[in-house]
Amino acid sequence: MLKQHPLFRTRRKRHTIDSINITPLVDVMLVLLIIFMVTSPMLVSGIQVDLPKTKSAALSGQDEPLSISIKRSGQLYINNTTIQKKDLVKRLRAITKENYSSRLFVRGDKQVGYGEVIEIIALLNKSGFSKVSLVTETDS
Repeated sequence: MLKQHPLFRTRRKRHTIDSINITPLVDVMLVLLIIFMVTSPMLVSGIQVDLPKTKSAALSGQDEPLSISIKRSGQLYINNTTIQKKDLVKRLRAITKENYSSRLFVRGDKQVGYGEVIEIIALLNKSGFSKVSLVTETDS
């Protein structure tokens, strides 16, 4: 019997794998899920405000509300943009395109005086905005 030389071996038929390996796909999706879970709370509102705690239920709505934040120092923000109190109504009218039924959330630090928060709410109501709400942390 003749032995075949290694260079002259007969070719074997290679079978192609016709199924998709989903392990890398699942790994990538899990990493993306974790990234979104970590970053999504930071996207809600970038201004750090120490909110008072209550036992009220969350409000539901269809549109994305505008957030007006009052920091401990008294600085005002519309979402993440610093604003002066005198420009607040003018800026809100421009952002909402004078839609006075837009939802506005007022987020006041718990160290801010009650009068300052009420002054902002009164200013918003006086200018015609009808859906103004206070934001608090839920006491779980």
